[in-house]
Amino acid sequence: MADVQELRRSPLVNRTQEMEQASGSAVSIREVRFTTQVGLRAEPGTAGYAALETHLGGLPERVGDVVGDVDSTAVLWLSPDEFLAVNEPDSGLAETLTKVLGDHSGQVLDLSANRAFIEISGPASELVLRKSCPLDLHPRTWKVNQAYATEIAQTPVILWKVGEFTWRIAPRTSFADHVVSWLLDAMIEFSHQEV
Repeated sequence: MADVQELRRSPLVNRTQEMEQASGSAVSIREVRFTTQVGLRAEPGTAGYAALETHLGGLPERVGDVVGDVDSTAVLWLSPDEFLAVNEPDSGLAETLTKVLGDHSGQVLDLSANRAFIEISGPASELVLRKSCPLDLHPRTWKVNQAYATEIAQTPVILWKVGEFTWRIAPRTSFADHVVSWLLDAMIEFSHQEV
C-alpha cells in the first residue's frame, strides 16, 4: 500500500512553473506546500485554554495577534475562542495538542488540507496586495507577525505578514487557483522592474 505522504497533491502543483516565471526581484510568489494547520477552540479562563496556552507558550488575545512565528509554531487569532496553529509539514502538531487538551473542554482539529498557503514577497508585494485587499497594509499600521481575516480578489483569506516584505495568504484550498491567477495578473507591472 502506498504511503499517504507520497499520494498527496498540492492544490497549486500545476501553477509552480508559472509562479516561478512570474517572480522577480521586485515581487515573487510561491506556494508553501503541506503546511500543518490545526484548528483550536478553547474558552478563555477554562482548563483547556490554560493547557493549550502553557504548551504553546501563549495564545493570541486579540484581533491580529500571532503567538510564535513563521519559523516555529505560530498561533493566529481567529476569534476570542478560536485559533489556527501553523507549523511545518508533518509536524505531528494535531496529535500533540490533542494530548495536551486531554479531557478538558475545547477542540483540536487537523485542518491541514483546508487552506493553501501562498507566499508573496519582495519590495513591491505590498503594492500588489493593495490592488484588492481592503485593509490598510501600511507598515505603520500592520506590523510583522500580525494576521487578519480579509479578502483578496473577492475571496476570503487569512493574510499574515511574516517579514518586512513577505506575506502569507491562506485561502480555502478550492479558491487557491483563483487567488494565484489574480496575484499573477496584479504582479505583471512589476515583472521587469529591478530592485
